[in-house]
Amino acid sequence: MQDEDFVTIRLTVNGGTHRLVVEPRRLLADALREDLGLTGTNLGCEHGVCGSCTVLVDGQSVRSCLMFAVQANGHEVMTVEGLARGGELHPLQQAFWEKQGLQCGFCTPGFLMTAYELLQHNPNPSEEEIRSALSGNICRCTGYQQIIEAVQSASQAVAGASATVPSGTGA
Repeated sequence: MQDEDFVTIRLTVNGGTHRLVVEPRRLLADALREDLGLTGTNLGCEHGVCGSCTVLVDGQSVRSCLMFAVQANGHEVMTVEGLARGGELHPLQQAFWEKQGLQCGFCTPGFLMTAYELLQHNPNPSEEEIRSALSGNICRCTGYQQIIEAVQSASQAVAGASATVPSGTGA
């Protein structure tokens, strides 16, 4: 291939800026997994149906198997690797562990990112709202009850953590 067959893009992924040279047809999922080594983003169906490749672009969930990397140029991308901070699991990750909301774990990153977006917009969702938000994600192992319970538990943990932060701390 010739150099003109490639495009230089800049992505902010999980807070870090990356410059990549990619083919225009390169999928965001492939750029994340192969170019940046962020293998938490899984490719299941490669048709946007299963949700295992869900990441956030500028805070909105997208199927990274359907989005070209060049479409994310100049945008902020958050993957499942961006949830944990300072070695501490995010409350969603902790809740999935405690409530056994995963078995094989293949679909888990997509569920986590979808639930994270939900809790950003609605910190105290009802069970119906959780089910609706997660309806585009498929799990073939656990069934969904433990996943719903994990999101409910995480919403309580997040609400409890924000209630204990003194005002005026900037946190």
